[in-house]
Amino acid sequence: MEDVIHLQTQFLRYKVSLFKEGYLNDQFKEIENLEDESNPKFVEEVVTIFFEDSHRLINELAKALEQKCIDFKKVDAYVHQLKGSSSSIGANKVQMACIAFRNYCHDMNIQGCLKCLQHVKEEFALVKNKLETLFKVEKEFLEANASNPICNK
Repeated sequence: MEDVIHLQTQFLRYKVSLFKEGYLNDQFKEIENLEDESNPKFVEEVVTIFFEDSHRLINELAKALEQKCIDFKKVDAYVHQLKGSSSSIGANKVQMACIAFRNYCHDMNIQGCLKCLQHVKEEFALVKNKLETLFKVEKEFLEANASNPICNK
C-alpha cells in the first residue's frame, strides 16, 4: 500500500511541476476533464495525435525553410497549425515558441525563422518527453492501485 501512495504522490508532484514550469497550461486540464469511464485513455490518445501531427509539421517546416525560394506564407501556415494544435492540448512552451516564429515569418526573416524552428524542435522534444513520463508514472500508479484491493475500497 505504501508503494501505491508513493506512486500517487510521485505522479501528482510531477504533474504539478509541468504546470509550474510552464510546460502545460489550463487547457490540458480541460482535456483531462473530458476523460471518463467510457474513454479512459482520452488524454493519452489526444496527446499522441498531437505528437504525430507536430512531428509531421516540424518536418514540413524544415523542408520549407530549406528551399531556395522560401514561401513565407506556407511556412506561416505550418507554424499556425502547430500553434493551434499545441494550444489545443495546453503545450504552453511550444505555443509560445510558435508565436515568436510567426513574427519572423511575417517579417520574412530567414535567420529568425531558422532559429525559431530550432527552438520549436527543442520545446516539442521536451514536452513530448515530459508527457510520456507523466503517462508512464500514471500507468505505474494505476497498475499498482488495481493490484491492491485495499486501496480500491
